[in-house]
Amino acid sequence: MKIHESAENYLETIYILSKKKSEVRSIDIVNELHFSKPSISVAMKNLRENGYIIMDKDGFITLTDAGKEIALTIYERHVLLSEWLIHLGVDEKTALDDACRIEHVISAESFEAIKRHVTQGRKMQAENE
Repeated sequence: MKIHESAENYLETIYILSKKKSEVRSIDIVNELHFSKPSISVAMKNLRENGYIIMDKDGFITLTDAGKEIALTIYERHVLLSEWLIHLGVDEKTALDDACRIEHVISAESFEAIKRHVTQGRKMQAENE
């Protein structure tokens, strides 16, 4: 199922925050993304209604399996693409910004081809060291 880029960003942010802290709330997302509280509230409602997150009575947010799958996909793309761009000589800030845009539009086929290429390059580099 294709979801909007903004929803992917929210899910990735929830995933990243959950790696840093044991509990994630809407205010954590507000602080991380610097969006307004009402915007985050609407987004969390949409993610909840579409089955990507669960919010308990205390406001703690947990990714569902579907939400976590999307978050992990986007996060993997972000990490690999930004590292690859930096390795190619792109300034770190530019690489991170570009990876954030590319991660949402690249096809699974193209990403897997880049991933194979990067992985193969890393293996060759390790063998030569």
